[in-house]
Amino acid sequence: MPVLTGTTIAVIGSGRDAHEDLAGELGALLAHLGMNLLTGAGGGVMTSVSRAFTQAARTTGISIGIIPCKSERDRSPKAGYPNEFIELPIYTHLPYSGDLGRHDLSRNHVIVLSSAAIIALPGEAGTASEVDLALQYHKPIVVYSHDHASVKQFSPGAPRVSSLGEVRAFLYALRA
Repeated sequence: MPVLTGTTIAVIGSGRDAHEDLAGELGALLAHLGMNLLTGAGGGVMTSVSRAFTQAARTTGISIGIIPCKSERDRSPKAGYPNEFIELPIYTHLPYSGDLGRHDLSRNHVIVLSSAAIIALPGEAGTASEVDLALQYHKPIVVYSHDHASVKQFSPGAPRVSSLGEVRAFLYALRA
């Protein structure tokens, strides 16, 4: 069994753009390593990484999603959540994301605090807030993109990598 079996890794990124090239290879790598995948359970990167993870050959690991609610008044699950590749949905009373991603009522706190480490793919304001929270909570984080211009809005305090090999090295460094 891989030495990282059972470790929960959050993958964050765009809720609209799938970034299939990055998310596909990353989901397969996490499955191969026997890790648990944690996402915000929505579209875009969250769907593509979860699809790759669940469709990869694996003997352990689970796809976990943190589900937002509709609003402060309507605590039912937000439409479109969870995506079909979430195996363990965790429903919350937390409606905020995007520009409000750092707010106390954002599920982003749960995503960051519930993972051993975070891998950020290109995204917008919500992803940038998760990167900031990871730094605030002193969580290991790496920003993964072949094009560093696509992640320029993320805090410069988060290290950048551009290859799956560098992501693998980041993950193996977690056990040190």
